Amino acid sequence: MKSIFGLAVLTFSLILASFRSDSIPDMHGISITYSIDDITGAMRSGNAGQLSRYLDTRVDISLPEKSDTYSKSQAEMIIRDFFATNVVQNFLVRHKGENGGSEFCVGVLKTRNGDYRTTLFIKQRGEKQLLQEIRFQAAQ
Repeated sequence: MKSIFGLAVLTFSLILASFRSDSIPDMHGISITYSIDDITGAMRSGNAGQLSRYLDTRVDISLPEKSDTYSKSQAEMIIRDFFATNVVQNFLVRHKGENGGSEFCVGVLKTRNGDYRTTLFIKQRGEKQLLQEIRFQAAQ
């Protein structure tokens, strides 16, 4: 009887979670909801591992010295190196918007080595919103 009740509760929970359009599974297969604020929070903390949770399978990254398209794992390494070199102090959101199912955010990444105008582009992929492009431009 307990196993039937447990199975019913689990099934009901999974059904409810499946109705969320902005959920991604964590490492245990449990759906979690996130927003652009979670992505900017990862930027603010300078945590590349946390930010990588939101990356698409291919990500365009523009840095002051190079620009290319990277796989998710390569992108995490590039971002981790950039954050380590520049030691993130804060991320200030200047503008957020939406356009045809895509979201974007423009902000200033404050680092020990200076400020970077940062643009994030997020696109809906099926039921997930994924970070597809990150631009870091040295602020004037």
